[in-house]
Amino acid sequence: MARVMHPWKWTIATLIATLALGISEPVLADDVSACDNPSGNRPSGANRDLSRESESEEDSRSDSSSRIVNGSDCEKDKQPWQGALLLGPNKLYCGAVLINPQWLLTAAHCRKPVFRIRLGHHSMSPVYESGQQMFQGIKSIPHPGYSHPGHSNDLMLIKMNRKIRGSHSVKPIKIASSCPAPGTRCTVSGWGTTSSSHNNFPKVLQCLNVTVLSEERCRNSYPGQIDKTMFCAGDEEGRDSCQGDSGGPVVCNGQLQGLVSWGDFPCAQPNRPGVYTNICKFVKWIEDTIKSNS
Repeated sequence: MARVMHPWKWTIATLIATLALGISEPVLADDVSACDNPSGNRPSGANRDLSRESESEEDSRSDSSSRIVNGSDCEKDKQPWQGALLLGPNKLYCGAVLINPQWLLTAAHCRKPVFRIRLGHHSMSPVYESGQQMFQGIKSIPHPGYSHPGHSNDLMLIKMNRKIRGSHSVKPIKIASSCPAPGTRCTVSGWGTTSSSHNNFPKVLQCLNVTVLSEERCRNSYPGQIDKTMFCAGDEEGRDSCQGDSGGPVVCNGQLQGLVSWGDFPCAQPNRPGVYTNICKFVKWIEDTIKSNS
């Protein structure tokens, strides 16, 4: 998740992350620009992706701001909707989630002009895995209400160059039609960093159980930065998503409830939960957009 940090510290952090990951593009720093909020406060959160546009100093959640901290290895093939967005042959920069045989959802801040998509892969290794499927993204459609560097409406549809071959390793997930109630237990997954202060990346997909928090508690954690397109989730045990998890799924009761969007830095701090795109607010837009572009 994205975190608050002085610009010079972010520069150092992004350089370290770039060296650790071997990424050819600089890592996206956390967003500290003003976003749409009535208080006029500058947002303290940053996106959780692992990549940065060379022509812009703005950060996104595809950098390392969203990763699973204090999670555990996901059981193989138990997250068959989990996708990875790759730069080059194997450079992870964001997560994604399969919602249709030819369509993915991810965070809008993960938009790139050229990228590959990997599904059905459990490890971070570039070595081929049985059940793996590779695709090209041929169309990216961010929500029209998204405007970087704000965090509102942080979702994007991606159309792949062909439909999946449905299998036990690759299958879409149903989108929840109702919004999550406080106290709901959910699972977040991703290959992002497993510690906020160090660029430690897991060997396999990580899963983390989190609890949806009340809107009041969410707003108190990030005054002036939360709206209806977001929800907070976390717990008291210092567990959180973090850098590299952006755009990945939040699954509650077997349905897609959210996407990893942003948060504070360092990750997993007390009273600074992860913030997720509230997918229930976008069901009609998702359905209409897929229909009109199929």
